[in-house]
Amino acid sequence: MSERLPVVSGAQLLKALERIGWVSVRQRGSHVRLKHPNRAVSLVVPLHRELKRGTLAGILRDAGVDRDELRRLL
Repeated sequence: MSERLPVVSGAQLLKALERIGWVSVRQRGSHVRLKHPNRAVSLVVPLHRELKRGTLAGILRDAGVDRDELRRLL
């Protein structure tokens, strides 16, 4: 497993999460809320050009996705 997270935009992350079953349920401004049919938690993805490292790490932790899986999805 590599050490660092890749630099991704909110739109890239949104597409990657949709590939593994997350569904966009609503959007307010630049933030999109996602739900997964098998998980109780919801995610909020900001549609920024470049997501900060901590923001990306938190979203991935809540989604149950590790760094290597994210690279595979991108």
